[in-house]
Parts: sequence; structure tokens; C-alpha cells
Amino acid sequence: MSSFITTTDGVDIFYKDWGSKDAQPIMFHHGWPLSSDDWDAQMLFFLAKGYRVVAHDRRGHGRSAQVDFGHDMAHYAADAAAVADHLDLRNAVHIGHSTGGGEVAAYVARHGLPNGRVAKAVLVSAVPPIMLATDRYPGGLPIATFDGFREALAANRAQFFRDVAAGPFYGFNRDGATILPAVIDNWWRQGMMGSALAHYAGIKAFSETDQTDDLKAITVPTLVLHGDDDQIVPYENAAVLQAQLLPDATLKLYEGYPHGMLTVNADVLNADMLAFIQA
Repeated sequence: MSSFITTTDGVDIFYKDWGSKDAQPIMFHHGWPLSSDDWDAQMLFFLAKGYRVVAHDRRGHGRSAQVDFGHDMAHYAADAAAVADHLDLRNAVHIGHSTGGGEVAAYVARHGLPNGRVAKAVLVSAVPPIMLATDRYPGGLPIATFDGFREALAANRAQFFRDVAAGPFYGFNRDGATILPAVIDNWWRQGMMGSALAHYAGIKAFSETDQTDDLKAITVPTLVLHGDDDQIVPYENAAVLQAQLLPDATLKLYEGYPHGMLTVNADVLNADMLAFIQA
């Protein structure tokens, strides 16, 4: 089924909830600027394996309300908590991609673990601890990179989204890459469903939020997956540091895989995530 919940600050959040309510739940957290639809391949796979699968559209994204406030990691995590609490998800596995990985880190550390609701976590091509270069993490990207994102989005969001999906996101700009036009179209469709304001503000949220403390607080087993040809979130300043900061981490790097590997390499990732969940 699918439905909406309303958060304590009045935001309608869309969610999907498929499978037996007695099964172990897996909750999926999507990346910027997408929606829960980005998890289609995973939700169908894990549903067929007997799990309860849940995903929601972040505020301002997909079918959720296009509000003009709360576009930051703290609110993202609180919204995820509102869905998990409403559905009473317990012993859950939380899986996040890209910005959704930051959302998972914030949710698990700040809401899930304190309430005893989380069994394991998976970070896929995830943004923590922070994408921006700082004194603490000098290997990050310069602010000019993210200013460029904002400029391109404000000037022509439709073209910017097309360029991201057709180029670096899935590695379709690499020599010899197999181009999948429908995947590009679906990325663009999901992005354009959401709010330009939420997407604009979300750039700051995913690039400038230091989640070092969130990662250190996550005591449950956590699987860290990243492609070594990720052109959006370079693995050296993300997955490698996540594995160092998380108390109980398993790191797996995939040779040649892009940022959007959960879609174009779903068969490999699904099998690896299943093995981790069942271990």
C-alpha cells in the first residue's frame, strides 16, 4: 500500500509499505533529487525474499509536500523517524543512497538507536561525513563545485537534471559505457516531480552537513558500499572515512562502478546487501 503521514511540523510525507507486517522491515532512503521510486529494483527484490519493504519521498521530493522549510539533514532524519514510528518498524534495516545515506546516518544515530528500532544499516554511495572541503576534511570538494550546482539548477533545472543523469551519475560519460536512455528519463522524471526550492536548499544539506558524530554513534553493524569510479561522491572522502568512523563497519568497494550503481548494478548490490542482512 501507499499513503501519507503528517509530521509534527505539518508536512505531508508520502510512503510505500509493501509486504507482511510480520516480516523484518527494510526501509530505503533515496538520494537527491529523486524519490522512493529510485528503489524499485531493491524493493521488488527484497519483497520477493520475504521482507517488508518501506520507502518514503523526502519532504519537497516526489509526492511529498513542497514546503518551503526544513530542507536540512535534521528534518530529513525526523521525517524518516515519523514514518518509522507511524509504521512501528522494529528490528529494521535502514538502507540509504547518496544524500539518503546521510539521512540514514542521522536517523539511526538520533532516532533509531535511542528508540531501539534498528538492527543494521547500509550506506550506498553515501555523502557522510561531509562532501565539502573543511579544515577537518581537507580532501573534500571546494564550495565552488556546489555553487555551480546551485547556479545550474536555478538557471535551467530541467537541463541540469538531464545532464547529470546522462553524464556522471551513472557513468554514461565514460568511454564504452552502455547508455540506458530509459534510466536517464526515469531520473529526470523523479527529479522534476519535486520542488526546485527543496532541491536548491538540499545542495547545502548534502554537501555542508558534518556527520562525523552521527557515524561515531552508530553501533549496529553497517555495510558501506561505494564505486571507485563515483564521479558525484568520491569514495576516498566518503566510504573510506565512513569505515574509519563507524564502530562496526564492513567496507566494499566496486571497481569501475558509478554513483548510481544501485540501479545499473542492482543485481550485484542486491545480492551483497541480502548476504549482509542475513548474516
